[in-house]
Amino acid sequence: MRRPGGRPAGKGRSDAGMTTAEYAVGTLGACALAAGLYKVVTSAAVIGTLTDLLDRALHAT
Repeated sequence: MRRPGGRPAGKGRSDAGMTTAEYAVGTLGACALAAGLYKVVTSAAVIGTLTDLLDRALHAT
């Protein structure tokens, strides 16, 4: 099967960009990752560790 320009169909085709569906899946994945990281960073253990670290750094002699 040939295209009007004489090139075979499907050969030499560049799929350089993402389609709308790929953008949707990528955005959903990024949001899920961000939500997971937010849960980790705002957990009591991480907040306590960061507070302790900052407290020791500010009061170091």
